[in-house]
Amino acid sequence: MGSEAIPYGTSETRDGEHALHFLLHLPHPVVYVWAAVATPEGLPQWLAVADLLEPRLGGGVTLRWLGAGAEGRRTVVSGQVTAWERESVAEYTVELHGRVRFHMEPPPADSFATVLRFTNQFRGDDDFRLDCLADWHRHFELLDDALDGRPADWSAWSPDRWQRLREEYARRPSPSRP
Repeated sequence: MGSEAIPYGTSETRDGEHALHFLLHLPHPVVYVWAAVATPEGLPQWLAVADLLEPRLGGGVTLRWLGAGAEGRRTVVSGQVTAWERESVAEYTVELHGRVRFHMEPPPADSFATVLRFTNQFRGDDDFRLDCLADWHRHFELLDDALDGRPADWSAWSPDRWQRLREEYARRPSPSRP
């Protein structure tokens, strides 16, 4: 897919809660995408170290981001696994980032690509919404690279790409506010 080919995420805001959505068509089998988003071995290649991940509904989860944010801080969040269906749905509800859901759809019969529907629901101001859109977009670029055999080199992490994405999302139309 190439990291520049990640489609922009969308967002909507209702009653103070943001819902971010990304729809990715990843040219990899479901089993590989699942391993990347739902295992302690796969997550650090593109997102965060799973200091704790109990792979079951109600299990505990603690994620430690390896890339520093714009202020040089690293995020650590804890919570629970709130949905779990092997090779289909992995959902974590954690402090700060709220509900983080990865829903994989099997490929059509003539393809091995995986459709990944991602949703992130959380509360926060509009600046935080824009930060999260840029964060997830950048991490999905890293996911695409990791699935292609190029895991993130966290020692070379820079907020530059994130900042450009943040600026692009700020220029996009505002989400709905019913």
